[in-house]
Amino acid sequence: MRRTTGAASRCAPPACPDPAWTRVPRAAQEAASTSARRAQPRAWLPAVAWLVGAGLHPRAGGTTLAVARDLAARMDYRRGYVLYDLEGTAARCEVSTATVKRHVRVLRELGALAWHRHGTKKNLRLPGRAYTATATIYAAVIPAAYDTAMGHRLDGTGYGARVLGVTDEGRMRATGAVRATSHPADGRHPGTVLPAPRAPHSPGPHHDVPPADLDGGLNYTSRANRRTRRARSGGGPSLRSPWQVARDIRIARQVRPLVGWAQREGLRRLAFALRPLIDRGLEAHDIAAELIGMAVGWSPARPAAYITAALARDRRTGTPRRPDKELTADPAAHQEWQQWLNARRADTPARTDDDRRHARLYAWDRWHEVATHYDQDPDDALDLYGTRLCAYAVKRAARTT
Repeated sequence: MRRTTGAASRCAPPACPDPAWTRVPRAAQEAASTSARRAQPRAWLPAVAWLVGAGLHPRAGGTTLAVARDLAARMDYRRGYVLYDLEGTAARCEVSTATVKRHVRVLRELGALAWHRHGTKKNLRLPGRAYTATATIYAAVIPAAYDTAMGHRLDGTGYGARVLGVTDEGRMRATGAVRATSHPADGRHPGTVLPAPRAPHSPGPHHDVPPADLDGGLNYTSRANRRTRRARSGGGPSLRSPWQVARDIRIARQVRPLVGWAQREGLRRLAFALRPLIDRGLEAHDIAAELIGMAVGWSPARPAAYITAALARDRRTGTPRRPDKELTADPAAHQEWQQWLNARRADTPARTDDDRRHARLYAWDRWHEVATHYDQDPDDALDLYGTRLCAYAVKRAARTT
């Protein structure tokens, strides 16, 4: 019997560390016949690293991982398909095409790659092209050996299987891996070299900031204490029920078209600023009259902030408020208003349908008069011109101002 020479012994592949593992045969390296499940690149690459690190295949190593990383970088994120691109992979990995072929074969034998479509060099004879071949497409798969080691519970078999959960052993394994890779208490990995300490800031001119005045208390107070302090300072309740917030927004939606300078403010900001007026029992027209009196002849840049500041100023100066009996929305309860209406009815003739029809047909070019009439008497303007013409006039007036 001839003894094996040194060169022949070096060419012989080493023995597999797991005798129970066998290479995937060529017939089972197809996506239609593989026993491995399909995978996305973010789950496929860790599985390949585990297969190579476990030493199941004697020819798997660092070059195999480099080829796998190149495939994962070009892989379809959802389906896990990737073009072979033999020459491009060899150029990017800085190896020969024969080396790429060898390690792709290793990945197939590990059960990490499967053929989705075989390429061919046969000319497809497409019109306008001298030579056209078919590219090879691989599918990323994860073999059952990895799922068994990780304790994955699968639903189904073969290429269409999917992970449902983990077993108790898999959960304990994952917990131990997380604890082993967790950072130490000082935030450093073992053996990490600490950087040089930074130099202190150079002294220079700075602003003199007075110390915070905590009013003899702590900076962190409970919600009940904050509500108590806000109520004592006159800030009102901090909580508002959902139906109150909805009512505030509904009133703000009615007030905003009536005030020109408040129409560019959002409904929620405007409703929040109008809460003091709403809490006083004012209706939409009364609130609009208050706002028009706040800014006569100019438009604030921030309407909600201006309303809040104006109401706070009036509260500090102690501006007298009208009695609650004069804030009612019923016109019949106000004697002066009824006297003015009676005098107006006596002076002006009764309005007919012809008057309304003529005004609504020919007053579109005199929208400024309609807007002025609506500001003075909204009910009478709506009766004469109608809702559509009044809304158009108010909108045009708001744009011009």
